[in-house]
Amino acid sequence: MLAGERELRDLVGGNAWLTRALTVVRDSGLPDAWIGAGALRDLVWGDRYGDGFDPATVRDVDVVFFDPTRLSRDDDRRATARLAAAWAVPPWEARNQAAVHTWYASKFGGNPIAPYRSVAEAVATWPEYATAVAVRLRPSGGLEVCAPYGLADLLGGVWRHNPARVGVPLSRQRLARHRPAQRWPGVTVIEPG
Repeated sequence: MLAGERELRDLVGGNAWLTRALTVVRDSGLPDAWIGAGALRDLVWGDRYGDGFDPATVRDVDVVFFDPTRLSRDDDRRATARLAAAWAVPPWEARNQAAVHTWYASKFGGNPIAPYRSVAEAVATWPEYATAVAVRLRPSGGLEVCAPYGLADLLGGVWRHNPARVGVPLSRQRLARHRPAQRWPGVTVIEPG
């Protein structure tokens, strides 16, 4: 078990909105499906460093899944629609991590990337260490955590650039857009560079 994993499980399990979202994802039939990134950060940092977690302020619920047999962007749209049909409230955004290499360079620039071999490999490339975390409900219940870099930045309120895939200019743009120190007083921002 990762350091802090029980703490994260308690925070997630204690939030009815996120638990319902995780149930929808688990029951959706999407293969190897997880919720990660901003929704988790918003929950943890809202609880610890802000005015609490407000689901209405969640920009998107990043759902990642892994299906190497279906690599079109239309499949992502269908997956998102499937989640919205089950529960229309969250701003779902489903992405097949097995297909990221087919569109990454055209969306973000740079050289093509190699195909990911798993959700965990994809999560390890997410822009900040605090958001390089995903969770899912096991079929029998209980929360499973994917955190390639651990949970220290997420639970400790540290915004730090993950250089695995995102360069410094994009990291600075994200920092300016998300304004973590203003949204969550007490969060430590480590400037990229």
